[in-house]
Amino acid sequence: MPAHSASSAQPNRLAQEVSPYLLQHKDNPVAWYPWGDEAFAAAKAANKPVLLSIGYAACHWCHVMAHESFADPDVAALMNRNFVNIKLDREERPDLDAIYQNALSLLGQHGGWPLTMFLTPHGKPFWGGTYFPKADMYGRPGFPRVLQAIADAYHQEPDKVETNVAAIADALHRMARPQRGGRIDMRGIDEIAARIAQAVDPQNGGLGGPPKFPQPGLLRLLWRAWRRRQDPESFRNPVVFTLRRMSQGGIYDHLGGGYARYAVDAHWLIPHFEKMLYDNAQILELLTWAWQDTRSHLFRERAEQTVGWLLREMIARDAHGYPTGAFASSLDADSEGVEGKFYTWREPEVREVLGTEADTFNPVYDVSPAGNWDGVTILNRLQHPEPLDPATEARLAKCRERLFARREQRVRPAWDDKVLADWNGLMIGALAEAAAAFGRADWHTAACDAFAFVRDRMQSRGRLFHAWRHGEARHSGLLDDYAAMAGAALTLFEHTGKPAYRAQAIAWVETLDRHFWDPADGGYFITADDVNDVLVRGKHAQDSSQPAGNGLMLHVLARLHYLTGAAHYRERAEALIAAFAGEVESNFVPLATFLNGIERLHAGLQIVIVGPRMRADTQALLDVVHGIALPDRILQVVEPGTDLPAGHPAAGKTATNSAATAYVCRGPSCSLPITDPDALRADLAGAPGA
Repeated sequence: MPAHSASSAQPNRLAQEVSPYLLQHKDNPVAWYPWGDEAFAAAKAANKPVLLSIGYAACHWCHVMAHESFADPDVAALMNRNFVNIKLDREERPDLDAIYQNALSLLGQHGGWPLTMFLTPHGKPFWGGTYFPKADMYGRPGFPRVLQAIADAYHQEPDKVETNVAAIADALHRMARPQRGGRIDMRGIDEIAARIAQAVDPQNGGLGGPPKFPQPGLLRLLWRAWRRRQDPESFRNPVVFTLRRMSQGGIYDHLGGGYARYAVDAHWLIPHFEKMLYDNAQILELLTWAWQDTRSHLFRERAEQTVGWLLREMIARDAHGYPTGAFASSLDADSEGVEGKFYTWREPEVREVLGTEADTFNPVYDVSPAGNWDGVTILNRLQHPEPLDPATEARLAKCRERLFARREQRVRPAWDDKVLADWNGLMIGALAEAAAAFGRADWHTAACDAFAFVRDRMQSRGRLFHAWRHGEARHSGLLDDYAAMAGAALTLFEHTGKPAYRAQAIAWVETLDRHFWDPADGGYFITADDVNDVLVRGKHAQDSSQPAGNGLMLHVLARLHYLTGAAHYRERAEALIAAFAGEVESNFVPLATFLNGIERLHAGLQIVIVGPRMRADTQALLDVVHGIALPDRILQVVEPGTDLPAGHPAAGKTATNSAATAYVCRGPSCSLPITDPDALRADLAGAPGA
């Protein structure tokens, strides 16, 4: 296909893609290429640098830059004349995004999206930035001025470009070699948890100032410290307080359910309105734990409403419009070109919908003529967080239903309906746990359906694909895909006892060991050994807004060790810890999933119930287990005719007087047989490790 001129009305090469983000740019006058050999061959043939633009469908500033610059014929002409232009969906290729985000940080700049990187025709970065306005503003140079300066430098100062290329490439390779270290003990993790707890905002909850992110990994670390140390004031209460503030703030969608990606203020009032699957998966897990521990109606309601949003709005569809069972990626922040327009309200419209009931609703949900954000209202209950009397709450619920019905008539935000294996794995695990805790068989079915889709439609010859949309599976599976889906498989195994789930997790781990493990220094690479379009095979254990694959794998290996009794899983887990242990000394904050995995390996709480799974007395014991927040639980039901692996501390244990019998094992020691649900509850609720 020939390169399009700036005046061409034809779609560019992105019209052949399936990513909603890439398709958003198919009608740009920019002669975009998708990432691939064709683009780099064109750059080499023309001796042009590559302009790589990375974003995602729900990204507000990506839309702004697209409208200002990529849709402008004059800017597009400048881009087409001087560069080979590549558009990349960071959600389709997070491995590539991570490499170029790291390159930007090495240039002394903060990362983010849209990411704008300038590369040699061989894909090596030499300069970059994030959002550039069309004209000079915000303290940033205008994009046309940047384009001309970069093009001039590439052709007129090749030595400087090559110096940058060499320095960045060397640093990227060094970043890919984490600091090894020795043993990390629980005392050290306790100290880290204490430091994190002290950093929680005492007025608003959460960590850090604006913008304020949920940071569920750190909240999970605090929760584990509470279970371990039995110190609610230091560790439990900050988590509960943070979840309450988030759940009553504007970051939560009080009409439709689900949480936005982050708040731009310190109070959780003003969200960045995009909703991401991975955020809601992790928050759902925390809501489940908080409800199990507090029995707060707020947490149950938020969990139910969030799952309601998930099953109503986030089931991906195939090319014919039929639901797949798998979960879509995100909802945009914008509608009709305006951030938050779908979600915000003006007081006259609220009063039109609610009539006299607005007199009750408006004060509680912060609705006023002046609004609370740019003249409009973001619904929230930050000023009225405590429940009112049941009759008033019932009236408020009816008001929300009426407002939701009116909102459904608006132009909806764009929907990124591609299915990502790793994000689905996170949600499948969280949904299965919530289903057991809240007694929702329909949620469990939804989790199983999503798992079956990824297993059956996003896998070929034992290898996962990362993304799927409209019948096409694309991009080789990454570490995070295998790790998150293996974790989901083990969760479903615990809840169903079906060996096929455990077998699938084992098979995915074998694939990781064969294609991703670093035999020299330990740890798993992000990409497989047969992926050939990355500058460097990255390897890290640092969480971003999503848990890191190496951290997730530590949990998977620990669970497999306990579930199978196989020593090699523990040995691999210990080698994984050693590969990244040195990182803890330099910066422990992004290592929460990794640190939580260390605890799971060293202090896994094994609960064995001997008895037929579907019998009432077995179910009564299972209900107890599912009613308590046990982050490091490994649950097995031993049916008649089966036994535990050799070496399991409860191997050979039997039912007492033919009644379903529980054994709680900490380390090599197990409790006496427990047949009474209340006795099991007492054992699990109060002891360290529970």
